[in-house]
Amino acid sequence: MTELVHLSTADGVATITLDSPHNKNALSQQLTGELLEHLESAAADDAVRVIVIRSALDVFCSGADMSEATSVGMGVGAQRMVDVQRAIVANPKPVIARVAGPVRAGGIGIVAAADISVAGASTTFALTEVRLGLAAATISLTVLARLNDRAAAYTFLTGNAFDGLEAARLGLVTLTVKDDELDTALDSLLESVLKGVPQGLRETKKLLNRELLADIDARGTELAELSAGLFGSPAAQEAMLAFLNRKKKS
Repeated sequence: MTELVHLSTADGVATITLDSPHNKNALSQQLTGELLEHLESAAADDAVRVIVIRSALDVFCSGADMSEATSVGMGVGAQRMVDVQRAIVANPKPVIARVAGPVRAGGIGIVAAADISVAGASTTFALTEVRLGLAAATISLTVLARLNDRAAAYTFLTGNAFDGLEAARLGLVTLTVKDDELDTALDSLLESVLKGVPQGLRETKKLLNRELLADIDARGTELAELSAGLFGSPAAQEAMLAFLNRKKKS
């Protein structure tokens, strides 16, 4: 089986790269399983002081794997998205998301869960769940923590796309830069974070994420069950199959 998520470590930085071109980094059970394994490995590696999550493709993440959702269901997949967010939020190492290209639906949960997210200006985001008879249930755990109430209502209810500059204004990402300056900005962030002593970084992250982690633990299972139920509903199944059929014809 071809690996869909890669882990490399150098100079105190663990880089986790999403690389599933056949479905544009959709959140399949294989991809989320490998992502969880690499997050755990990086957390346990004393040589790692900071973690970067990025994509190898020109798409960061296309959201849920709808082919999987319409065949085997989302019982596992929905809980995995809770687990991925928790693994990022609870990780003892700071996690930085390098975001380039489209980010849709569940992929936004990865961006929101990261401690720091830096995006290219042309990056686009959209919480498209509502257009498929779904709700952004599991990722609401982290996304709602980043947005004010008005921004949340607008992005969740319309499903409209917004760019990297708007994402920074709304609080979804930490920093948005010109596309050709993304790696320079990432390097600058890494240089700053790496100046921190591991104990200081670990304990500071605990302080920052205490309430968010408690909320994930309190409501994660409930929201995973809600998400799985919505994915399995006739309305969502019909909408997803129609979407997949349009993709095949295009």
